[in-house]
Amino acid sequence: MAQSIPAKSSGAEIICHDPATGEEIGRAPLFMPEEVARAVGRARDAQPAWAAKSYRERGRVIMAAREVILKELEEIAFLISLETGKPVAEAISLEMTPVLDLMQHFARKTANLLAPRRIGLGQYWFMGRSSYEIYKPRGVIGIISPWNFPLATPLGDVVMSLMAGNAAVLKPSELTPLTGLKIQEVLTRAGLPDAVLQVVTGDGSTGAALVAAGTDKIMFTGSVATGKRVAEAAAKYLIPVVLELGGKDPMVVLDDANIQNAARGAVWGAFANCGQACSSVERCYVHESIAELFIAEVVKETQRLRQGNGTEKAIDIGSMSSERQLRVVERHVNQAVDHDAEVLTGGERLRDVAGAFYPPTVLTNVNHDMDVMREETFGPVLPIMTFRTEDEAVRLANDSQFGLAASVWTNSIARGQRVAWRIDAGTVMINEVLYSHGIAQTPWGGVKQSGLGRTHGRAGLLELVNAQHIHVNRLPFIPDLWWFNYSEDASQLFRGFARRFSSGSILQTGLLLPQMIRRWRERQRN
Repeated sequence: MAQSIPAKSSGAEIICHDPATGEEIGRAPLFMPEEVARAVGRARDAQPAWAAKSYRERGRVIMAAREVILKELEEIAFLISLETGKPVAEAISLEMTPVLDLMQHFARKTANLLAPRRIGLGQYWFMGRSSYEIYKPRGVIGIISPWNFPLATPLGDVVMSLMAGNAAVLKPSELTPLTGLKIQEVLTRAGLPDAVLQVVTGDGSTGAALVAAGTDKIMFTGSVATGKRVAEAAAKYLIPVVLELGGKDPMVVLDDANIQNAARGAVWGAFANCGQACSSVERCYVHESIAELFIAEVVKETQRLRQGNGTEKAIDIGSMSSERQLRVVERHVNQAVDHDAEVLTGGERLRDVAGAFYPPTVLTNVNHDMDVMREETFGPVLPIMTFRTEDEAVRLANDSQFGLAASVWTNSIARGQRVAWRIDAGTVMINEVLYSHGIAQTPWGGVKQSGLGRTHGRAGLLELVNAQHIHVNRLPFIPDLWWFNYSEDASQLFRGFARRFSSGSILQTGLLLPQMIRRWRERQRN
């Protein structure tokens, strides 16, 4: 399936390759900085009319786009597989299904999620005061998306931005620009007004130009190193950012866990999408009393996986999405082996195929001095360590610069929750791995070096709006007691406010009533 897309104006192009075969599959324009600036300008001009539409009108466009995707499910899944190397089945299960659910959720629920919110004012209510928050679109949202989930990640951010009343400018990864352009095509066919969504394909210079082009917020998903550069560049223009960065997600298997199910979860959590997910299981800690059985089950399940070209049928693991990422995996595994790690299965790239194939690899006898336990591997590698106590498991899980997601496996939900509360991560799953990013209703984001801010859920929507506080005095004919002039009686009343009103107790404040009446009469005389 080849696709050729003409350049917009500069004539420069990105050549797209199938990582499983190395063959060219299409071309996309490489936008120059001045073209990116013009795209942001067009989006800014189009945004007010889009924001003027009701939530229901915006939702109709999103639901129409959803229907377009459903009608072309197989074609789009095949395109994703071609660009990323992942199996077609996985493109449907891990990308298309979650984002289709996200689309219907925010199309139907954004009006309620961003409805004006009344604020309780405590004792100020008795003085005729009330407050509420309303939420206004920020304007133009710049979205810089990754290659590992080229449909789900950017389309989710686009949908939420549009439903909040913003325009959006999307810069997809240079490895997966064709899927990014498909997003624009789908929304255009669904009736999205011209220029409300702009897609600027290109390399790192295009992303840098988007940050510099004057958007109102940047949503970035990618590596820690690039995220830091994005944040630094955005800071020059005081542009706020949401950064969804790397992970080194731990899986803690307690001694009372269901061994077979935990092993299956570990295999899927580590090797789905060829391990190229920020929430992949990248460290596994299993209680020493069940470690032998658990590891044997993991190896058995791993060796059953079928690896091959993702566009073929009945494939579990495709190729990696780039040769560069495969080399990172090789470096981590080789360094671990050089320091006495044991390879139970896998361990070397597949040499008899042309593409970027690395087999699912299970390591034991690893420790926290190894890169495979410290740095983000982002590939099909599952290193396993043992622990003796819950305290040790928590210490190992938290011994990382990252804090995106984690999981705890146990037959005792209360015990799992107790351990989960102690783990430093944006999301902790109990008897689940990996997939919670696909739940549109829940917030997603990390702590420590895993990023700033949140996507998805109401918390994610609030990143895309400006909150405005409206404060109302329903007694406009009564002057405030704290206005000028500051007489001696006023000073005494203010001291009473400090001691009694600030206590939050209506009974304490009631003791000030005689002074308040005197002050009011004084104001009337003046």
